[in-house]
Amino acid sequence: MNEFSVFIDLIENWAWVGWIILIAVFLVIEMLSLDFTFLMLSLGSAVGLVSDLFGIPAWAQVIIAIAATAIFILFLRPPLLKRLHRGEDPTKSNVDALIDLRGLALQEVTQISGQVKLSNGDTWTARTFAPIAIPEGARIAVTEINGATAIVRPVND
Repeated sequence: MNEFSVFIDLIENWAWVGWIILIAVFLVIEMLSLDFTFLMLSLGSAVGLVSDLFGIPAWAQVIIAIAATAIFILFLRPPLLKRLHRGEDPTKSNVDALIDLRGLALQEVTQISGQVKLSNGDTWTARTFAPIAIPEGARIAVTEINGATAIVRPVND
């Protein structure tokens, strides 16, 4: 026997250990990420382990594990994610809640500076995205938040 065939025999005889190690590593990563991607990889590795128990060659085990993982990611992961996020509150929060919020210009708002009071009672430094200044007392709407500055546009209600 040459060295290559000895190496192949070693892989064939100990492939189950590799599958168990992969399953364990993927499960640990899944516990840290909670995204179900590594869970699907772990399940695919479990399919590879089962195929090893049936005596299938190592190269075919890898192909079977890859195919099983792809099927799990495409068909099992989306319903699991939907079920996981089912009870979430759909209400926007933090910066997302400020987008399209109306308010009033407390000072003239330019591309450089300005100040606005939003309808939620917050006072923000502001600037416009467009080169047109918004006069003091004009109605505004927030288009985005850039750090601690609200980017606003005029509104005509």
